[in-house]
Amino acid sequence: MNRRYFGLFILWLLTSAGFSQNNIIDEVAWIVGDEAILKSDVEDYRQKLRYEGTVLEGDPYCVIPEQIALQKLYLDQAKIDSVYADEKSVNDQVEMRINYLIGQIGSKEKLEEYFGQKISDLREDLREMVSNQQIIQQMQRKLVSNVKITPSEVVSFYKSIPSDSIPMVPAQVEVQIIAIEPAVSKEAIDEVKAKLRDFQKRVEEGQSEFSTLAILYSEDTESAKHGGELGFMGKGQLVPEFANVAFSLTDVKRVSKIVESEFGYHIIQLIDKQGDRINCRHILLKPKVSLVEKNAAKERLDSVLLAINNKEISFEKAVPLYSMDKSTKNSEGLMTNSKTGSSKFQMQELPSEVAKAIYNLNAGEVSGVFSMVDSKGKEVYAIAKVKSIQKAHKATVESDYMIIKGAYQLKKNQEILENWIHEKQKEIYVKIDEKWRSCSFKYPGWIK
Repeated sequence: MNRRYFGLFILWLLTSAGFSQNNIIDEVAWIVGDEAILKSDVEDYRQKLRYEGTVLEGDPYCVIPEQIALQKLYLDQAKIDSVYADEKSVNDQVEMRINYLIGQIGSKEKLEEYFGQKISDLREDLREMVSNQQIIQQMQRKLVSNVKITPSEVVSFYKSIPSDSIPMVPAQVEVQIIAIEPAVSKEAIDEVKAKLRDFQKRVEEGQSEFSTLAILYSEDTESAKHGGELGFMGKGQLVPEFANVAFSLTDVKRVSKIVESEFGYHIIQLIDKQGDRINCRHILLKPKVSLVEKNAAKERLDSVLLAINNKEISFEKAVPLYSMDKSTKNSEGLMTNSKTGSSKFQMQELPSEVAKAIYNLNAGEVSGVFSMVDSKGKEVYAIAKVKSIQKAHKATVESDYMIIKGAYQLKKNQEILENWIHEKQKEIYVKIDEKWRSCSFKYPGWIK
């Protein structure tokens, strides 16, 4: 097995429940409710953890079946409470994982050949796993949904933490930004549209395959590797302008009109529709911005920076007048950390160009003009202001209340779930084979 495919094999083990070891003579190890836990289930789980590099504390033949049994407790309760997975969300996640695997291995055909299964069978394996994960998460959220936490409880929790165990909060910054996108000339737009019309004509007249043109010319580099194919997606996963045209297509031999989106200009070809999901190919072209237009944008931002430094206008008031960054324009330019939903960033969480521009600044200071690539893949010119800097420190209730509250919430939720497990063990039928009983379980109520 060559190294590349061995890496992909590991990836599959980490993302699929469909792997099984044919050399295992199966036996029933546990029964939880009306569900059996087989020896092969335990071996598959162990193999998965081994590839992840996860080290278990304790005997794997005790720890692993107990973990599987806990999952079955939640799934059993979900049946009773009529908790179901969201089919659309499950389908979207499955397609995302399938598309990722195809992207790594090169094509659907290679994926099917390598694993000896049709894509439809791989999809079903993944669907069951993703669905169960979602149901368990929903069930856990339901069990802790009525938890109420008061400020006095948070303070008491903080006081109960030994001083040497109080967590450190890393240094964080808040950053405001003004970004200007260079103008694109009508000539550059016309040139892109002419190319796309030529591609459209060549495909519909049978001179070229859409997929070949996508590989050669599309500026969506990821989908270009697969002939422009995006994989099955719901309408909400696509930008509106693209989705409206893509979902209106009915003929797989036709090519759409030219579609303008925030990413550039597209043409689209339908591959297949399944319910409220669609699979299509596209070719993306972006009009080229000339050096003259880039310099004009930089000079414009230079003048804005000069006005701010001369106190003719505040940074905050300049944002709605000049910034073209839609995500920050209505919040005085304040950037949001996509990982946390907060306005605070550790330095390594910022876009690298922004981090470099503000690295040596103090709170209230504004950077010089710099260029960066935005979330749409477009080059823009920007200036950034450091709104605040919080040095690394031990957490305190006064400055880090939400962090401490979150830690207490986690602790309280865990207590509720553990209590629920103890009660559920008393209600549900559990039978453990004699060979699997000599364990020190985390939850000893399995053996009655």
